Amino acid sequence: MTPQTTCYRALACLLLAALLPALATAAPRTAGGRDAVVVIADPADLWQFTDPSLQAGLEAVLDDLGLKQAARDGRLAVTVADITNLDTPRVASVNGDAMMYAASLPKIAILLGAYHKAQSLGTAIPEDLREDVVQMIRYSSNASATRVLEWVGREDLLALLQSPGLKLYDPEHNGGLWVGKDYASSNAFHRDPLHNLSHGATTLQVARLFYLLEAGALLDPAHTREMKAALGDPGIDHKFVKGLAGHPDARIYRKSGTWKSFHADGALVESGGRRMVLVALAEDPRGGQWLADLAAPLHDLVLATAPGRAREGNTPRSGR
Repeated sequence: MTPQTTCYRALACLLLAALLPALATAAPRTAGGRDAVVVIADPADLWQFTDPSLQAGLEAVLDDLGLKQAARDGRLAVTVADITNLDTPRVASVNGDAMMYAASLPKIAILLGAYHKAQSLGTAIPEDLREDVVQMIRYSSNASATRVLEWVGREDLLALLQSPGLKLYDPEHNGGLWVGKDYASSNAFHRDPLHNLSHGATTLQVARLFYLLEAGALLDPAHTREMKAALGDPGIDHKFVKGLAGHPDARIYRKSGTWKSFHADGALVESGGRRMVLVALAEDPRGGQWLADLAAPLHDLVLATAPGRAREGNTPRSGR
């Protein structure tokens, strides 16, 4: 090796050392080539934070409401999480990793995709789409959802949901949120690889999306506030909203879904000094009423089992 070669190699090493920090922090690229927003690591892994008292209470609520068999048959999946303390959430699930057809609930993924793209581009949601965002979430407009999805990019959204920093669709957890079809009379453009669903979800992954949003781990503070605001003021009074009508102090941020016998709802609820997430998926003609019946008992369960409150014999019953 000549002195000149040694000099060149030494110089290359110095340049590489100088570039490594920048390369390590550089934003990844989306499928469409835009700069992606780097997602902060989950403050807590929801799968590792099952709370025994909350779990027992959830199972008791299902039993009281006569829904235990529906859960056993795989026709009902439920997740409830107390995320008041973001570092130590309390979680309970029945069929939490069961992926089901979720109708319009996955529009929440389109919402995330829209704010993710806006942040990536350093802009707000385009003015001509702002009303579509509201109509898509609060009133579940299919035409609005399709227009927003087209702006986000169909495959770009699926790439985001499966991205290593997010994993809202994760084969290791049996799938998750998936949007593989426009909300229109058209064929699916990309069904999910595990279950062949066009619009799918698991209750734990939906709960995780609400948790990450509340933790500020999805978007910057400004876009986080805007996304959460879009989920507020539900425009359809059914399912969880109907079930929580007896709790007028509850602030609800939600997205629901209905198609034939498939019923879905997911909500972040602020009530009684707690922050909780309720998610349920059902396949039954009575599913909408099931979800309405579940809302208040699950809300009360979170409050009754909160740290610092007496737990023995204090699990709320549904009244049946």
